[in-house]
Amino acid sequence: MRPLLLLLLACLCSASNAAAPAADTPAVARLRIEPSDDGYLAWADNLLAGPIEVRLDVAGGTPPPSQPLLPARAGVPAAGSALVARLQAPAGRNGWLRLRLQGIPGSSNARPRDVIYALPVAQAQACIDQGFDGGFSHHDAENRHALDFAVPVGTPVLAARGGVVMQTQGGFRDHGLDRARDAGRANYIRILHDDGSMGLYAHLAEAGVLVDVGQRVVAGQRIGLSGNTGYSTAPHLHFAVQVNRGMQLETIPFRMPSAQPGPGAVASGTAQATSSSSVDGSTSSRHCGSLSSMPTERR
Repeated sequence: MRPLLLLLLACLCSASNAAAPAADTPAVARLRIEPSDDGYLAWADNLLAGPIEVRLDVAGGTPPPSQPLLPARAGVPAAGSALVARLQAPAGRNGWLRLRLQGIPGSSNARPRDVIYALPVAQAQACIDQGFDGGFSHHDAENRHALDFAVPVGTPVLAARGGVVMQTQGGFRDHGLDRARDAGRANYIRILHDDGSMGLYAHLAEAGVLVDVGQRVVAGQRIGLSGNTGYSTAPHLHFAVQVNRGMQLETIPFRMPSAQPGPGAVASGTAQATSSSSVDGSTSSRHCGSLSSMPTERR
C-alpha cells in the first residue's frame, strides 16, 4: 500500500452555525483514521450525549477513491462511533490528504410531537422581547421559531420539557457586537427530547450551566442561570426547539403557556398561532421594562 499522509480537520459546531465557533468551543465529533489492508477507514466519534450527523469531505483538492464517494454522510449514536468511508490512497501519488469532518447535533430521523412546553424561566410573568419571525434576528432557519425572554442576569432557567442534557457550554463571560468574535461565545444548554427534537437555552451566564452532560432532567427542573453572553446587547434567555434537517439545524413552532409581550410589541402576520392560550412568538423586536432599549440578540 502506497503511504499517504492524512491531515485531519475536525469542524467545531456549536449552538449556531451563523459564524465560525470560538477556538475553545467544544467539538461535536472527532475524525479517527485507521489503516486497513487496502487503504484507510475513516471513523467519526460522537462527543455528545445524543445523536449527531456528520459529513466527511476533502478540504481542497481532489477526493481520493472511496466507498462511499466523498462527500459522505453518516448518523452517529450518542457517545458512539460510525464508519463514514473507506479511503484508498490515490495510485502513483504521495503527499498530504486534507480531510474535514463536520458534525451537527441531532438525528435527521427526528419526528417531533406536538406538546406544550413549560416556561423556561422562573418568572410568573415572563416578558418576550422578540418572538417568531422577529425582524431583528429571528429570520433564518436556525432562529425563526425562537423566543427571547428579557430577564435579569442570574434568573433561574428551567427545563421547558424533560430529556437528556446533550451538550453544554458555560465558560464564556462577555458579550458584544463583533459577529466574528462573539457569535460563537454564547453559553448554552442543549436538551434532547424523546422524539428527537432538541431544546436550546442560550446566552446563559458564566458558570450558569447547572447540569451535567448525560444527565436526565424533568420539566420545571432548574438547569441554569440566564445571562448576557455571546452576540447580544442585553440580558435575556434565547429559547428554541430545533431539529436536524439534512445537516442544518432548524427551529420548529412550539406551544407554551402565555407570556407577556414587551411594551409596544405588535402582532406579526407570519406568526404560527396554535392556541389562544399559547405563546406563538407573535411579537416583533421590542424592549421589556428597563432592561434595554435595544433588541436583545444579534446573531
